[in-house]
Amino acid sequence: MNTQYLQLTDGTLAYDDSGTAGPLVMMVPSLGDVRQEYRFVAPKLAAAGYRVVTLDMRGQGESSANWPDYSLASIGRDMLALIEHLNAGPAVLVTTSYSASAAVWLAAEQPDAVRALVLIGAFVRNVEASLAVKLGVKLITNGPWKVWAWDMFYKSLYPSQTPPDFAAYRQQLKTNLAQPGRYGALKGMIEASREDSEQRLGRVQAPTLVMMGSKDPDFPSPQAEADFIAKATGGRVVLVDGAGHYPHAEMPAITLPILTNFLQEVAQPHGAQTRLN
Repeated sequence: MNTQYLQLTDGTLAYDDSGTAGPLVMMVPSLGDVRQEYRFVAPKLAAAGYRVVTLDMRGQGESSANWPDYSLASIGRDMLALIEHLNAGPAVLVTTSYSASAAVWLAAEQPDAVRALVLIGAFVRNVEASLAVKLGVKLITNGPWKVWAWDMFYKSLYPSQTPPDFAAYRQQLKTNLAQPGRYGALKGMIEASREDSEQRLGRVQAPTLVMMGSKDPDFPSPQAEADFIAKATGGRVVLVDGAGHYPHAEMPAITLPILTNFLQEVAQPHGAQTRLN
């Protein structure tokens, strides 16, 4: 697929669109990552009859750099702008980590635009970090080594296995983050408050699937965090045994049927089904 662009007031968003006539599934990556994060599952979902759109968040990937705002609300408004531009809503939002907080915000503020939520490794509230974590964040957001430090941190988010293209993919991320303005966007998202999503969890009306890796190193207890989010949103939890922060990239053979089953519940695909495993 060729990259498409949506021009907004403060910058340009880059996205891929499968063009399928089915229900819209918008997939938005984690901070520090790009839309190819979903490379193992997005084509399968498109082949199954969904219109799959993958979006680079502002400041990252092929979206323009140097935006004035990296708050979760700004990311949520970007998602809404693309849904309206495509004229294909409501959308199932499949999101990871920071983008999950933006999806919660959008689902609460514009419920008619959101059909359902998939929240993967979701950071949807402010959590008091330990001293070690605070020092780690300082290391990966400052200094000439910051891209290298982020790469080392990113590697740790795949605790059980890595994709076959992992070395090349990490190099792609490092090259992108080394471009002017890219790391400033990453830092802006890391430092942004999650309060606006935490306050809106109880207002989410859309069916919600909370997917968490059982070994996600970003949470002291992945199960407890997933349970908290599911209880607040009235959603359900799927814990992927052994996976880290990116279960859909680390263990796509396990996570793809989970995503497919949920999508079939909330949005019937169009056309012929294909085998997904």
